Amino acid sequence: MEELTKSEEKIMHVLWQLGKGFVKDIIEALDENPAPPYNTISSIVRLLEKKGYVQYKAYGKTYEYYPAISKSEYTKKTFAKLYSGYFNNSPASLMSFLVKEEKLNSKDIEEIKAIINKNA
Repeated sequence: MEELTKSEEKIMHVLWQLGKGFVKDIIEALDENPAPPYNTISSIVRLLEKKGYVQYKAYGKTYEYYPAISKSEYTKKTFAKLYSGYFNNSPASLMSFLVKEEKLNSKDIEEIKAIINKNA
């Protein structure tokens, strides 16, 4: 599957949250002020459909959109690409990065140790 732009990913998060919705529902859920133009969101949703991330059910000329891929599937694919591309599929490289960038505190480290011990 193709990568998503930031705007496309934002729309996908809304659809995962809603489960399904019309363009107007997506615009309302974005909760942006001012609201993005209807045509812009409609175009993004159609691009997502072409990329295989969204499907729709037609009601005459109105379309109800829903995710074609789950959030967990997307997370797995996105993380796999990040993990292989930036960390060479190395858990040690990933953990080293998180520790060096101070993204982990002592509580996080203890939780990771517990997960490792549980699954070892």
